[in-house]
Amino acid sequence: MSFLSSLGISASGMTAERLRMDVVADNLANVNTTRTPGGGPFRRRRVLFEPARAAFGDTLQSARNGGGGEALGGVRVAAITQDPSAPRRVYDPGHPDARPDGYVEMPNIATVTEMVDMMTASRAYEANVAAVQSAKHMALKALDISRG
Repeated sequence: MSFLSSLGISASGMTAERLRMDVVADNLANVNTTRTPGGGPFRRRRVLFEPARAAFGDTLQSARNGGGGEALGGVRVAAITQDPSAPRRVYDPGHPDARPDGYVEMPNIATVTEMVDMMTASRAYEANVAAVQSAKHMALKALDISRG
């Protein structure tokens, strides 16, 4: 694996985790949204990742270097999906969106779950930053060795 490909893999991870943090922040911002343009309460969204395929040239280079012929390509966002779980029902007869029985359909968002997702995404982002820093440090040490 080359220096630049390791940076690319970490960069793809940072990009994906930043998007995941944005989606979690959007979920938290809409925790009390009972009315959307599509009708009904806001639906929790989540991000699905999948391995990114490396470019054909990288795969060939990996095969030439004795690798398995499959170069690592990082991660990419496969989709942003809506959580299919049912909305929460809260009894609040004074709410403008209350049904005749007094219940309001609230978003299917659990604040604790969103905070755990945010912390997980933040830690994964930090791990990728550390990997970039390590790769940079190794490249600088390799330059120092070649000068000496």
